[in-house]
Amino acid sequence: MAKSFKNKNWMGAASLSWVHEKRSSVVLAIAVVSLTGVIGHKLYNQPRLKIGTVAPQTMRAPYNASIEDKQQTEAHRKAVSRTSAPVLMIDATINAQIHQNLQKTLDEGSEIRISAGSFPFYDTSLLSLSSQHYLRSCPESEWQMILVALDKTNQKNLGLLWQKSSQKHKSSNGGTKTSLTLPLPKVSSTGESQVPGISIDSNQLNKYASPAAKTAEVATKMEFMQALAELSTYRVTTSEQNLSSLINKISQAREAYAQATVQLLHIDTITTQTIYHDTALLELSDDEWIKTQKGVRQSAERILAQGIPVGLPDNVLKNAVSLQVKALVPDNAESLATKLLLAVLQPNLKKDEEQSKKQAQQAASIVEPVMVEIKKDAVIVKKGKKISQWDFQVLEHYQLISRENNWLALLNLGGLVTGGVFIYVLVEKQGKCPLRQRDRLLVLLLTLSIPGVLATGISYTTWSAVGLLLGSFYGRRLGMTVIGLLLFILPISMEISIIGLVAGAAGGLLGSYIAYTLRSREELALLGVAIAGTQGGVYLLMKVLVGAVFGSSWYFILQEAGLFTLSGLVWSIVALGLSPYLEKLFDLVTPIRLAELANPNRPLLKRLATETPGTFQHTLLVATLAEAAAKKLGCNVELVRAGTLYHDIGKMHDPLGFIENQMGEPNKHETEIKDPWKSAEIIKKHVSEGLVMARRHLLPTAIQAFIPEHQGTMLIAYFHHQAEQMAQTDPKIVVNEADFRYDGPIPQSRETGIVMLADACEAALRSLKDVDNEKALTMLNNILRARWQDNQLIDSGLTREEMSQIAEIFVEVWQQFHHKRIAYPKSKSGKE
Repeated sequence: MAKSFKNKNWMGAASLSWVHEKRSSVVLAIAVVSLTGVIGHKLYNQPRLKIGTVAPQTMRAPYNASIEDKQQTEAHRKAVSRTSAPVLMIDATINAQIHQNLQKTLDEGSEIRISAGSFPFYDTSLLSLSSQHYLRSCPESEWQMILVALDKTNQKNLGLLWQKSSQKHKSSNGGTKTSLTLPLPKVSSTGESQVPGISIDSNQLNKYASPAAKTAEVATKMEFMQALAELSTYRVTTSEQNLSSLINKISQAREAYAQATVQLLHIDTITTQTIYHDTALLELSDDEWIKTQKGVRQSAERILAQGIPVGLPDNVLKNAVSLQVKALVPDNAESLATKLLLAVLQPNLKKDEEQSKKQAQQAASIVEPVMVEIKKDAVIVKKGKKISQWDFQVLEHYQLISRENNWLALLNLGGLVTGGVFIYVLVEKQGKCPLRQRDRLLVLLLTLSIPGVLATGISYTTWSAVGLLLGSFYGRRLGMTVIGLLLFILPISMEISIIGLVAGAAGGLLGSYIAYTLRSREELALLGVAIAGTQGGVYLLMKVLVGAVFGSSWYFILQEAGLFTLSGLVWSIVALGLSPYLEKLFDLVTPIRLAELANPNRPLLKRLATETPGTFQHTLLVATLAEAAAKKLGCNVELVRAGTLYHDIGKMHDPLGFIENQMGEPNKHETEIKDPWKSAEIIKKHVSEGLVMARRHLLPTAIQAFIPEHQGTMLIAYFHHQAEQMAQTDPKIVVNEADFRYDGPIPQSRETGIVMLADACEAALRSLKDVDNEKALTMLNNILRARWQDNQLIDSGLTREEMSQIAEIFVEVWQQFHHKRIAYPKSKSGKE
């Protein structure tokens, strides 16, 4: 029975050993199956009967049912969506153009008015506004008559002069002058005009003032008489010098007005000439023109704010303009303002694509589904007939469609995935550091997240997070390999936008390429921003290349590019948040985590510096030597630095048991212990206690490896020699070499091997004084040769040729620390 039990134990151990040896194959098989299952999720439970296939038998409805005709429902909803009224929005570009044209037209009007001079040009309490306008715009013949009339010697001939001037004016113009509504001069009861010094026949005035005679000639004569009366009154009340000054101002105003009239007729812009022709532009006072400009702008603002749609009838726009200007401009400028606004206003409403789409979708969503009543035993499809879309829908409702897995497609996809996994394995083997099974599991989980998110229908998947994490954890080679393989495999079996796929993969590739070179979380955060910008930029660039952005859907393309940018940023933030947890959960040593562990403010390192200052100084020098060698040999410098700082933390269990911490005090091994076996146990214990401290502080396994491997299974020669001497004097004492050797293991990596050699050479280098480089190199070669001959480095991966290189590097570092100083001359007092 005992033999049977032993056989069972042997078989169990053998099976566990087989599983342990085949773990890589098991992980790879899991990777193939899981990736095939997630990427090909649509290949499961596919209907055997499809649209267009021939029905194998006549199928009938098993019970009464009301089934939605999705095709008809969708057709109705599309019809409603197409006929939905578009939502209009203000076009800011057109508004800006309208305001620009309006301002340009107003500026041209202001230039014409500047040419005409300031108006009124004289005090309106002495010369009315209407008289000033008449005096600067009347024909030259009438102006000459007024000048003659102001001369007392010619007052009797005034009637005759007017009659001749009027006839001359008619013959030259070929018609009558435009009438102006002006009040007649007041006439006294005696029939005399109340113009001092002028005698006018009242019958003649009444003749012109009768309703039957209101012609252009009558209106002009009334203006003439009013202006003459006001000038005559001014002549009586002022000096000849003031009158002469006024006449000069009138003459200047007439010249400027004539120049403005010519300028108005020769404007280059036809539209402006049409607006200002035959309007009150030159009749308005300066204040009225300012109010008119302000009112026109306000009217334009209000009308444009309400919006002018395309196809608006002219009379509707004209009524709206008239209504606005009536309240905002002077009465005598309404016609001018109306013409001006109608000339510059144009439709400023355009279709709001987004809101129109939302409104159409909303209108379509409220359309009731088209329901069809199916009676029990009604024939759904006859045998031999092709299954239509409606037939398929009814069969699916009754669950009469046979479903099965598409094994052939799954097999093809599995073969493709297997090829991808094989490529990944080849790339992994080319790396310097082989991955553990837990590392391969993490790579698989991160890889599955990309098709996993896509399978849920979300196109903004985890490209940026996967690229950033894989690049940070395992380097650019593996990260870019995974992203590249997914970029090739995913579109073969998943419904995904090629542009979206390429945009996401571009961000992932960027993260994989750069992440491993970064040394802080802050730099990773900035990389996340760059990844997000890359995803959005690549998406927009590809849309531009295919010409999609130049259509009416450019707004949606910009929106989609923004979402790709935002998704890249969000997934990068998620990756940064998960990174510390993944590092601890999967026992990873990334450059960033190693830099954090090497921080001297870490609790263990602060204790080491405080409780064992000699050991801490020894550690710093060993780290300097090991880093230089690791850099020269192309090893992981960050791992060597962090591992070296922690390799002797176990000495804190008994600091005075190690000579570097005794600071000149008596050696306890010689004064107190006096037992080489106990002393050796104390020395060996710094390894076991170091591992306990490392595990308690959750240091990574890669860092913990430096604690036992830097000593390997080396012999504690000093106390072993003491024990042999005691055995020589006392034959009863038996010396077992194993009692004086470390428990190991020997170095299992190049990094721990380098630290073993640096630790062995540090004390020797520190003891050297006034020794040349050749002697120092010889001594180090002897130490390294002893480690090699003791088989301490056979599993480290270091070669015999590299031993010599390491010795030379150690000597170079020693030279930097022990260079000669300049001998300063002594002072007279004998002090330096």
